[in-house]
Amino acid sequence: MNLAAYGGDPTGNLLCVNFNQDCSSLAVGSKAGYKLFSLNSVEKLEEIYDYAETEDICIVERLFSSSLVAIVSLSAPRKLKVCHFKKGTEICNYSYPNTILAVRLNRVRLLVVLEESLYIHNIRDMKVLHTIRDTPPNPSGLCALSVNSDNCYLAYPGSNQIGEVQIFDCVNLRAVTMVPAHDSPVAAMAFNSAGTKLSTASEKGTVIRVFAIPDGIKLYEFRRGVKRCVTINSLAFSHDSLFLCASSNTETVHIFKLEAPKKEPPDEASGLMGYFGKALSPSSYLPVHVAEVFNQERAFASVRLPQAGLRNVCAIAMIGKLPRLLVSSADGYLYIYNIDPEEGGDCTLLKQHRLIGQTEGLEKPSEEESASAELNPSPSNKEEESQDTRVRASSQNSQNSPTTGVCDPTQAMTAFGDLQGPGNLRLDDETEYPPLTVHNE
Repeated sequence: MNLAAYGGDPTGNLLCVNFNQDCSSLAVGSKAGYKLFSLNSVEKLEEIYDYAETEDICIVERLFSSSLVAIVSLSAPRKLKVCHFKKGTEICNYSYPNTILAVRLNRVRLLVVLEESLYIHNIRDMKVLHTIRDTPPNPSGLCALSVNSDNCYLAYPGSNQIGEVQIFDCVNLRAVTMVPAHDSPVAAMAFNSAGTKLSTASEKGTVIRVFAIPDGIKLYEFRRGVKRCVTINSLAFSHDSLFLCASSNTETVHIFKLEAPKKEPPDEASGLMGYFGKALSPSSYLPVHVAEVFNQERAFASVRLPQAGLRNVCAIAMIGKLPRLLVSSADGYLYIYNIDPEEGGDCTLLKQHRLIGQTEGLEKPSEEESASAELNPSPSNKEEESQDTRVRASSQNSQNSPTTGVCDPTQAMTAFGDLQGPGNLRLDDETEYPPLTVHNE
């Protein structure tokens, strides 16, 4: 959650907060640097790293449990730095023609999102492999990158007028499909851990849909309520793809259960009772749009946050072998709730942890808490252009590329190369294996 992309947080110094790809750690950026926290315990929020330099970090993304982090600061919003935080070294940096709005990582690709273009890097050497230019205006940097290396898909808005979502294969560098997800522009999207499902929500409405990837077939449709229209802030699947959580600009976070559709018994669909059942079904006598509201699944579980109207990001993680709902809010707190995987219902608050100091964030009643010069050489690679028919082709080659950067070959090779050699900069400090070798087709 990059608060700077939404006009910043006027109430405090918190600039961004993000869960890593497997929800094992939390990254927090502020006007005083950035911090990384472990999410192994409900009771204690363990600080892994604290970059306390006076640098306003608006984007910080960690690659799983490795020491690789990608950071962007407000003072240099067009420059991306890729660092090894345990060694305190900068692996490389790249500059872009406009403000960086989002960065996404998996074990094979690094994605940089600008308002009207996307850059796909090979994470092993950080070279730009592909550029998707002239995308529809995307001022919030909305996108989703699958964390699965075998299903390495990218999703991004295909229109700023309607809810089209473009699916792009980041390994083979080709457009896959366009998903007509909603009538109004998309507000949030997320892949499941396997990269086989994509959830979406629109700006105007409360309907959340789940599609099969890569074919784009709709699998589920959920409604988070009918009383008021809300804006979904974030969506997140559980690791087993059984649950989907959705947070919004209201005080309520909803959890949906992705169960197989219930099939009618064979004898129920026929006979007199079957006839009356169909006749009394809402779809038989109500307009299509109204009938859909009755047929949509409701939330399996929900929580109420202390405040409404603040941006937040949610996740479902296994902590202590139990599923927990995690919500990081612009008020500077991480909230941890229980989830009853069998009964659902109202989730209770287990713990809240302060993410930034009392003087940095909002004053809040204490409940349960734990304190805890751009360089300009051109990249050597040639950028391939998007094959997406909805994206206009560009005639620019790598010599005229607006992207500039510096990548230390020694650092890059030791960071992303063969880990068997002596003295290499390892990225698997916490048993996280390094980026995988991918052969483009």
